Amino acid sequence: FCRVDPYGFERPEDFDYASYEAFFSRYLVVLTRRAIKWSKLLKGNNSIQKSLKVKRYIRKGIPNEHRALIWMIVSGAQTNMEQNPGYYHRLLEGEKNDKLVEAIKTDMNRTFPDNVKFRKTADPCLQHTLYNVLVAYGHHNKAVGYCQGMNFIAGYLILITKNEEESFWLLDALIGRILPDYYSPAMLGLKTDQEVLGELVKMKVPAVAELMERHGVMWTLVVSRWFICLFIDILPVETVLRIWDCLFYEGSKIIFRVALTLIKQHQAFILEATNFPDICDKFKQITKGAFVTECHSFMQKIFTDPGSLSMTTINKLRETCREKLLSQG
Repeated sequence: FCRVDPYGFERPEDFDYASYEAFFSRYLVVLTRRAIKWSKLLKGNNSIQKSLKVKRYIRKGIPNEHRALIWMIVSGAQTNMEQNPGYYHRLLEGEKNDKLVEAIKTDMNRTFPDNVKFRKTADPCLQHTLYNVLVAYGHHNKAVGYCQGMNFIAGYLILITKNEEESFWLLDALIGRILPDYYSPAMLGLKTDQEVLGELVKMKVPAVAELMERHGVMWTLVVSRWFICLFIDILPVETVLRIWDCLFYEGSKIIFRVALTLIKQHQAFILEATNFPDICDKFKQITKGAFVTECHSFMQKIFTDPGSLSMTTINKLRETCREKLLSQG
């Protein structure tokens, strides 16, 4: 058995190779079929227009060999990169903010300690690339600068694109456009979205909402890492990548779909909890196991399980939750 997965992550001691092999042999058939369809869609000309067909294709998963390209196109990162030639390198050559650089350096060794490609001994060592992307981004978006969590996202982008400049522009697409205000110093967007999830759970899985309220468990305790790290280190790599495929195309409501699906699917299990630590523990458990590893069926579920979830609903909830947070401020 291979101790290291295709992305460079070391598998944990208790990794279930047998069920993973069983899943992957089935998934490989799906991937092969998708790859043929994608090659036909792209016809070698590396451009696509947004359409229902493309949306359907993306929901069914982008083959790894096309992933970086499709993310770049559908997120608008490609256009931005083409319109700003040389911009990324100018950021790296310019004056640096010492405090920002220090903060990023501190987090370098904490980023994916279980990934062999980010080790100092690796050749090439991706820490250097990661450092560049984060420093450039911090100087590009001074309102955000650098905040913990961004290192994991940038690291994942580097593993997939294998390209420093593309990773920078994808990070910009996520932080600047797709995720509303998650990483600004006050993290208002992040706090708002955790409250929005709470409201959605009230609507769609009321028993769980009631349990949380009864035991005084704040949503931020159990889901903040889901939002900050976009499910990195929480769900299996293949599943995270499939979620990101949709996130780049459809935007931040995908995060709510995933969260609601996890909660709804494990409702009975969560409701067994009888106290505060128990609830927190259940939320850790529901992100493991066959349900989340089977990324293909999991992704089908996120579009059916939570039922309809319009951007209008989410934006309305965001408005009321944001106002509530600001008035508490």
